[in-house]
Amino acid sequence: MSRAPIGRPPEILLVEDNLDDARITIQALKHEDIRCRVSLVRDGEEALRFLRREGVFAKTPEPDVILLDMELPKKDGQQVLCEIRGDERLQSIPVLVLTASAVHRAVLQSQNLHVDGFMTKPVSLDQFIQAVKLLRRSRLSELLLPLDLPQE
Repeated sequence: MSRAPIGRPPEILLVEDNLDDARITIQALKHEDIRCRVSLVRDGEEALRFLRREGVFAKTPEPDVILLDMELPKKDGQQVLCEIRGDERLQSIPVLVLTASAVHRAVLQSQNLHVDGFMTKPVSLDQFIQAVKLLRRSRLSELLLPLDLPQE
């Protein structure tokens, strides 16, 4: 018997202002053959408009997972996370913080902001692929339900 996923692929909101980092993230997801849809926004204000489905984002899907960079223009990742956790409609969405700094973990924990995971931005594609493998096991695999189907 094979285990085939049913349902829709998970929606991932990638909040990242650095296009090189965004490209590496998306490449790593494709490399790992993670069946998902990625939406990219490039600053904190745009992320909140996307999540609240405001303006041009009125018809966007609600993400199943948010990959949130901490160093963002307009509103930084910490401010975005505070607003997500303070919004009853958004607070249950898992947030994985992408950061190049270990300082962010301590700051977010000291402020009691619930984060579902931290991923230090790796400097190489290989390191990033390893981080995505952990993400796949911890979150993305939970979003696609396996179904045992008889093989023909």
